[in-house]
Amino acid sequence: MEIRRITQVEAVEAAGHLFDAPPRRGATERFLADERHHLLIAYLDDVPAGMVSGVEMTHPDKGTELFLYELGVDDSFRGRGVGRALVSALADLARERDCYGMWSITEEDNEAALATYGRAGGVPEEGLVALVWDFDQV
Repeated sequence: MEIRRITQVEAVEAAGHLFDAPPRRGATERFLADERHHLLIAYLDDVPAGMVSGVEMTHPDKGTELFLYELGVDDSFRGRGVGRALVSALADLARERDCYGMWSITEEDNEAALATYGRAGGVPEEGLVALVWDFDQV
């Protein structure tokens, strides 16, 4: 398995099946243009097998942490450690960039994500509640 940090729109488009929806070119360009945004893709025999994205966030009294935004592994590659390898690679990148930590959020019944994050060293944070603001997109 080879994990590559992605900087080209074409690589994202070629791995579009790994995302929840087809990548939008403008959003992809904006994401890749920001050095605080990270996209890693795992390849098995040059086939995109999985991806993970992360976004650095900095606060004046805390420093910089990395938010693991999304993890996706193609169905045919699940159960081979691709997700764990991607999460671990993103954590390594966060350390290299002097982030004090990394975090993510998922549904409480998402057993695959919880298992993957746990195998990669993540632990649940007790007592947290996720709140969302959903702005209509036209």
